[in-house]
Amino acid sequence: MTATTTPVCTSASTAVYPSFSSYVRARGPVLQRTARSLTSNPCDAEDLLQTALTKTYLAWERIEDHRALDGYVRRALVNTRTSQWRKRKVEEFPYDELPEREAAPSADPAEQQALRDAMWRAVLRLPARQRAMVVLRYYEDLTEVQTAELLGVSVGTVKSAVSRALGKLREDPELACAA
Repeated sequence: MTATTTPVCTSASTAVYPSFSSYVRARGPVLQRTARSLTSNPCDAEDLLQTALTKTYLAWERIEDHRALDGYVRRALVNTRTSQWRKRKVEEFPYDELPEREAAPSADPAEQQALRDAMWRAVLRLPARQRAMVVLRYYEDLTEVQTAELLGVSVGTVKSAVSRALGKLREDPELACAA
């Protein structure tokens, strides 16, 4: 993909300083590459170069050594880019202390208690063996291996019994109304 660039200072032929016009025609591509290295996109680079060349044009009579024009224009490019960077709007400001997080709206404690009560009633309706495995796995936070050792059954038995118990809890009508 090749980028096409527009000629820099297209109205240079009507310039008061013909030496400025010839300088821009001769050095434009080199200066464009310099401007491109200072910005993140080609459009900004063109704007930057136009601004720097405008400043150079306004100071053309004051520039004594025209052999040092590249350095003058490069300095104008860097200074202009620095000014643009300083003028940018800063959206973030450092603080010594972090702001407090807004607490997420908490559920009504009465509703939470009602849900816990409904859950316990549903667990109590499970067969004794399934109830013991669900309580050990989820309320006591034991692993499947620890639950199996404690109840004297295989790990596969714990997995299948807990799976059936969770299926019954998902289908429990009281829990469906409470949630």
